[in-house]
Amino acid sequence: MTNTTGSPIAAESWQQKLKNYRKPGALRGVLELAITAIPFALTWLAMLFAFYRGYVWLYVLLLLPAAGLLIRLFMIQHDCGHGAFMPGKRGNDWIGRGISLLTLAPYDHWRRCHAAHHATSGNLGQRGVGDIDTLTVTEYLALSRWGRLCYRLYRHPLVMFGIGPLYFFGLKSRLPFGFMGKGWQPWISTMTTNLGIAIVFGLAIWLVGFWPFLLIHLPIVMVGASMGVWLFYIQHQFEKTYWAAGPSWNVQDAALQGSSFYDLPHVLRWFTANIGVHHVHHLSSRIPYYRLSDVLRDYPELRTLGRLTLLQSLKSVRLALWDEQSRRLVSFKEICRVARPSEQPA
Repeated sequence: MTNTTGSPIAAESWQQKLKNYRKPGALRGVLELAITAIPFALTWLAMLFAFYRGYVWLYVLLLLPAAGLLIRLFMIQHDCGHGAFMPGKRGNDWIGRGISLLTLAPYDHWRRCHAAHHATSGNLGQRGVGDIDTLTVTEYLALSRWGRLCYRLYRHPLVMFGIGPLYFFGLKSRLPFGFMGKGWQPWISTMTTNLGIAIVFGLAIWLVGFWPFLLIHLPIVMVGASMGVWLFYIQHQFEKTYWAAGPSWNVQDAALQGSSFYDLPHVLRWFTANIGVHHVHHLSSRIPYYRLSDVLRDYPELRTLGRLTLLQSLKSVRLALWDEQSRRLVSFKEICRVARPSEQPA
């Protein structure tokens, strides 16, 4: 992975350079929505056909593309939340709300949480909203054995990418109990989304039957959710990412140093709607995903910042703690080697 922390590029202001890329087009937006939603619907129906005819091989073959298309729909919802998909706010909001009935992520509530993530990403003093929980080495060693065990379980891949997505989309996005002090907005957003989901899913069940619907849509959502959490994870959880506290933190350094350029193969870039160009997205979240590749073309110096290949990204799974001394993410195994006997992790 390439990371140029401390290079002159990190000190430059990119707002002026990137302003001409922030113009979404209505026709382009309609086209992007059509080439995502229509294939998703057709793939879903093809899986239904395979289910009724007993073509297990076809069902399994179509599952990954269907999940990939659901991820792409979520990325459209994501851009709508940033006001970056359609020219007007109303168009962005209603497209985002409509897609949320499929992705199960309440649009308005998620949009506000995600805005908080952009405003605080990499800030040690403002963790906890819209990010992956990350402890420093000092914080981890100060925990009780039970606390360390809980954190280890939370960071375990089976929990992070298996149970975690089910919890987030199945429970946390349905009942926002963690936002009791945030007023009625989270509840209005989640409850209206739940009502819309009930209507859409109820109609689908009436048309195709309960078990056919469940055995088609549930696996698509589960696989798509796990893949989506992985994408969100790898965008900020890599060895030479960025964390800082107090006045030493700033949003541009957090974008350039703390967000990866996940350099995926072309087909995966399409399914993930260029979300791998995450450092540019954090520099200017109003750039539509279909313009992010233009930024890399015009500013090739950005291609070397935080670059992470698919193979390299797999090594990041073991990283779990921020070492403030070496300024990098480290694994539990590394902490076991360097911790004093009295501080040995459980």
